[in-house]
Amino acid sequence: MKNVVKGLLLSTLVASGYAHAQNKELNVYAWGGYLPEASLRQFEQQEGVTINYSTFENNESMYTKLKLLNGGGYDVVFASAYFIEKMAREGLLAQLDHSQIPNMKDTMPALLGQAHDPKNAYSLPYIWGVTGMSYNANVVEPLSSWSDLWNEEYANQVMLIDDIRDVFGMALKMNGYSINSKNEQEIKTAYESLVALQPNVLLYNSDAPHVPYVSGEATVGMQWNGNAFQGQAEMPELKFVMPKEGAVLWMDNFTIPSGSDNKALAHKFINFMYQPENQAEIVKSLGYASATTTGRALLPEALRNNKTIFPADEDMAKGEFINDVGPQALAIYEKYWQKLRNQ
Repeated sequence: MKNVVKGLLLSTLVASGYAHAQNKELNVYAWGGYLPEASLRQFEQQEGVTINYSTFENNESMYTKLKLLNGGGYDVVFASAYFIEKMAREGLLAQLDHSQIPNMKDTMPALLGQAHDPKNAYSLPYIWGVTGMSYNANVVEPLSSWSDLWNEEYANQVMLIDDIRDVFGMALKMNGYSINSKNEQEIKTAYESLVALQPNVLLYNSDAPHVPYVSGEATVGMQWNGNAFQGQAEMPELKFVMPKEGAVLWMDNFTIPSGSDNKALAHKFINFMYQPENQAEIVKSLGYASATTTGRALLPEALRNNKTIFPADEDMAKGEFINDVGPQALAIYEKYWQKLRNQ
């Protein structure tokens, strides 16, 4: 009798889809608030899958965790472009099967074939954006230059992004150097500039960098353009500026870790997120530019032409994408980053 009851119960669970959902999981590792909730729920329902969404604060902590797990533990991991080559080189990433991601055909050509992954063998673009400046226009005069953040009047009011390459990219640009400098003297000069900035620095934040502005905690500082857009919904006086020296440009990417147990499902998820309606939802929900032209075409005009989300071409031309600088140069950055954070 027990076996009959167990059989009936199992049949009922399977019929309801419950057992299927319990046995099928997708482990996603990303920044907090980084994926549209509507898209996640739709994928769960469509595939009968449970998405386990774990978060990290920056690329460094993501890399450290994935390294500790030997590329296991997760099925889809998001990483900024400058970490892709390093992770692939160390065997932490699986090669992508493009035939399982047919929707990638709509990807903006300019985002593909970048230096960090010339054949997109290990990564595909998720979103791209800009690290510029934000300020509260009710209490701060308009900003135009990275160097404005060094003004003494902003003592203990500046927020910096908690990201080594963003922060050093800002200081390198301000000093007239490339964001991707491998020259230790140039990196040291950027470090010395950042040390001089410390009296103005209130906090570092990369989890939700618009929140310190909205809460009134910070009045000026660095900002990702998508988070600036999110903050402006609550605080219209929050401005976003592309610095005249040039902004830090970045791209975040889908990757599948080498130790994933669900690579086919991971490919299916990436392909799902490339559907035009989900690409549009990324922009609507997060305020970041998605990777396809088809997604942008579905947006209402107010979003499609929003200069915070989609900066002007002339402003973009002054910026520079963050690229992998190689292990030797990265070690130099990390040395000075640790010294800076221990000030």
